[in-house]
Amino acid sequence: MLARRLIPCLDVTGGRVVKGVRFQELRDAGDPAEQAARYDAEGADELVLLDISASHEERGTTLDMVSHVADTLFIPFTVGGGIRSVADARVVLRAGADKVAVNTAAVRDPSLVTRLADEFGRQCVVAAVDAKDREGGRENPKGLPGGRGEGWEVMVRGGREPTGLAAVEWAARLESLGAGEILLTSMDADGTQNGYDLALTGAVARAVHIPVIASGGAGRLEHLAAALDAGAHGVLAATLFHYRGTTLREARAYLAGRGFPVRP
Repeated sequence: MLARRLIPCLDVTGGRVVKGVRFQELRDAGDPAEQAARYDAEGADELVLLDISASHEERGTTLDMVSHVADTLFIPFTVGGGIRSVADARVVLRAGADKVAVNTAAVRDPSLVTRLADEFGRQCVVAAVDAKDREGGRENPKGLPGGRGEGWEVMVRGGREPTGLAAVEWAARLESLGAGEILLTSMDADGTQNGYDLALTGAVARAVHIPVIASGGAGRLEHLAAALDAGAHGVLAATLFHYRGTTLREARAYLAGRGFPVRP
């Protein structure tokens, strides 16, 4: 059985790690390289860095920052934000990333996911899905395709722009296009510390055969376990770890004690 992953996330803008609530009210959480080094030392399984203003500002990923963070790490490193082409991905990987995450660009041009998988292998391609609950996660909202009872809409440009795409169907399509895993963020739960959106996590996990990383809402250790029970292969957290609500060592011991396979 695959080990379940504990993944801190660095949302970066203006050269600083930030964290907000539902993608708003951002507050400072430190220097990216310093935070990355701390998480590496504490035993994170992977690290995700998202340049959260790149798509909105229509610019590429800040490569100097990626390189500086990569120099501090000995664990797998995913970078997203502003990657719009195979060429963009190549320079980010050369700067030290192990995987690239795409969201806005994949919605604009779904074939990008396939081109990235063909060029670098699907294990390098993380499809990020930012989902907003339009109908309590139960009823299909007006204007969204599908009719499968999906109430979550895909959002792009840092959560600023609705797409009309049903999140569960979109996740399944991303798998068929060549994505190696889904990074699934609930915008409604993000930063609230009230727990992941388990209905969303479970719906996407059932719809795909690739790993799903749950993101948005972790505030207590039991929230991590609940997301894994819902079908996630990994749990991404920011607030929980940034502000030292708990440590990665404590989180790993908690999950191991509940029978989840985790890396020693």
